[in-house]
Amino acid sequence: MTSIAENKQALRLDVEEFLFQEAEVLAEWRLEEWLELFTDTGSYYVPPTDIQEADHRDTLFIIADDKERLKSRVKQLLGRFVHAEYPHSRTRRLITNVRVRKVEGDTVWVTANFVVYRIRLELNDAYVGRYEYRLKRVGDTFKIDERRAILDLEALRPHGKVSFIL
Repeated sequence: MTSIAENKQALRLDVEEFLFQEAEVLAEWRLEEWLELFTDTGSYYVPPTDIQEADHRDTLFIIADDKERLKSRVKQLLGRFVHAEYPHSRTRRLITNVRVRKVEGDTVWVTANFVVYRIRLELNDAYVGRYEYRLKRVGDTFKIDERRAILDLEALRPHGKVSFIL
């Protein structure tokens, strides 16, 4: 007989494995593969640094992409027209403190802390924050229904922008 704690730990391990897989795909710039990790209605948000709890419907976000806009962003990033990312930056993600916050049916709400290092033109920038995910269980894995990258930075320095996927 499996205890509730064992089931919760198994779910957290499955979620961690999914998040680590996502981090690897992003670090290797396999962005089309990353798109496949989203549901058809999936979204990706980066709220402003001064209003982290903002709603994208009434506040200007750094990024507020639905699936169609996300496809366009990936196409641009993989092309040669986003000069800030051509050639591509090197990135590395550290993901910690993964927590399953709530489960309802096949939907799982997850938070995790992150540091994304971006190395470009001999500069190394660190983006620190928290991910909030709404994941949908699909078979033995998950799909991202909503992904928020909430930055702890007070401002986007030195560049004033995010030209890659956090």
